[in-house]
Amino acid sequence: MSTENATMKRSASGAGTMKALRFHAARDLRVEDIARPDQPGPGQVLVKNRFVGICGTDLHEYSYGPIFIPKEPHPFTGAFGVQVLGHEFGGVVEAVGADVTSVKPGDRVSIQPLVMPRAGDYFADRGLFHLSPRLALVGLSWVSGGMAEYALVNDYNVAPVPAELSDEEAALVEPAAVAVYACDRGGVTAGSSVLVTGAGPIGALTLLAARAAGAAQLFVSDLNDTRLGFMKEMLPEVVTLNPKRDNVGEAIRARTEGGVGCDVAIECVGNEHALKACLDAVRKQGVVVQTGLHPHDNPLDWFSVTFKDVDIRGSWAYPTHYWPRVIRMIATGLLPASKVVTKRIRLDDAVKEGFDALLDPAGTQLKILISLS
Repeated sequence: MSTENATMKRSASGAGTMKALRFHAARDLRVEDIARPDQPGPGQVLVKNRFVGICGTDLHEYSYGPIFIPKEPHPFTGAFGVQVLGHEFGGVVEAVGADVTSVKPGDRVSIQPLVMPRAGDYFADRGLFHLSPRLALVGLSWVSGGMAEYALVNDYNVAPVPAELSDEEAALVEPAAVAVYACDRGGVTAGSSVLVTGAGPIGALTLLAARAAGAAQLFVSDLNDTRLGFMKEMLPEVVTLNPKRDNVGEAIRARTEGGVGCDVAIECVGNEHALKACLDAVRKQGVVVQTGLHPHDNPLDWFSVTFKDVDIRGSWAYPTHYWPRVIRMIATGLLPASKVVTKRIRLDDAVKEGFDALLDPAGTQLKILISLS
């Protein structure tokens, strides 16, 4: 029996029950009592979850899914169908399986949720685990998720956190890693001028990551004035732009050296107009980073790409070795990730007070954390 199938068998047998939020279909999330994972097998860790964040990916699954939730058995994990959601989370180690030496019961941890082959795969053999074509994700295509009282994960999915990092912050390492990687892909460095399109949680964290990298000028664009207000409260020096009123490219050229535009533009929406604004606003030989997931083909002015001599780079998730680095950035205050949290709720209220609240067009919430303790 494969490790993945053995994991599923143990999870199904359980050791008592636990409360979990599970995806059944689009607009059908249910808080249910399900079997609690049993003792972990070799190389596995059982975690008692503390906090979990609601991600934009979770919102897409709720609204239009299944998207990343497999309809057929996942080629690596075997998971499919009804799924416990949640991949932004942390907690306390409850038990460890044989051969686990990286953590012990009682350790506080943050979850790195990518599940993939550790060897025998072109990308895995090169340490590029996040690019594996057999990639799975805890909370979407794995037997456990963060929106439950307990989760069963692999030893490489857990990273110990220091006392300086709060339980809430442990749940913010994952989205912060997305933001840090986007800035790395863009080459953001000391003195850079940076535009972020999209004032959602990833956009907000990307602004914080750009500031941590030393960016001297920060711009953010969004159609929602409430969220732009959040950005101004979080970083008073950021220049906020609303495309309904402002020509983003012109506004940035007017504020940058020589009127040439920004060094780096990072698209955090998955919207064709936002990507076009990035291309317009970035200077010649600047860098455009695509972080948001586009739901369909996006026509772009490729003449401008050539004429401006720009780089356009994708930014998919994060290298898995980022966890210690991002934990240090948050724990030392260099990247104050908790600034993006606008609400904390209980698991029983997750659908109405969490998912539905985040889908409200008014945009009065940014990042919502669910307490599991």
